[in-house]
This record gives sequence, C-alpha cells and structure tokens, in this order.
Amino acid sequence: MSSGPDPQVFLYDPDRCPWTATWNVIGGKWKGILWWRLSHGLGRFGELQRAIPQITKKMLAQQLRELERDGIVHRQEYPEVPPRVEYSLTEYGRSLGPVIEAICIWGQRHLEGCRTSHTPGT
Repeated sequence: MSSGPDPQVFLYDPDRCPWTATWNVIGGKWKGILWWRLSHGLGRFGELQRAIPQITKKMLAQQLRELERDGIVHRQEYPEVPPRVEYSLTEYGRSLGPVIEAICIWGQRHLEGCRTSHTPGT
C-alpha cells in the first residue's frame, strides 16, 4: 500500500483530498466511458451518443462540458455549415490512462468474483 497521511491523525478536507479531487474529475456513470471512447480517437457528439445509447443528450453535453472544464477533453469547433464539433483527449486527459486502466482491471476482477461467488436465487 502507498504511503500517505496517517489515518489516525488525518482530518478530511475535501479541498485537499487527492481521492476527492480524482473522483470529482472521473467519477460518475459516464465520464469513464466517455474517456475510454475518446481515448480511441476523435469523437463527435452524435458518434458518442450512438456509442453510448443509454446516455441522454443533456447528460452527454453536461459530462463533456465538465471534462472540458477539468482539462481532460478538448472541444474543437469548425466554422462550417452545418457546424461541426469534435472532442478529443488532451495530453493531460491521456495521463489518466494508467488510472483508468487500473480501475478497469480491478472492476473486471470484481465482476468475475461476483459471478463465481454468488449462486442463483441467493
């Protein structure tokens, strides 16, 4: 386990907590999926919505705005008719790769454990 503040003397301060800072950027139902999608190339709004049909247009727009605000996503507008907007990960956003990969590895192990440790009807 990594070294960090002594949990016996650590007083939680949400403005200085590394976990809270990280989770505020990548937490939630859609941000990790959006990050993964954008890590595989540029994404236009419609492409992202088709790739994640469960997300509403309103939520997609909100999540993209938050990721852009946090410096994870770059929004490029093209002065064309009709207007075209493309989203991509910034260099800073790509630096989340090892973090998200580690979370996905843990999640895969968790899913496998849930499948093998639970029997139907219990």
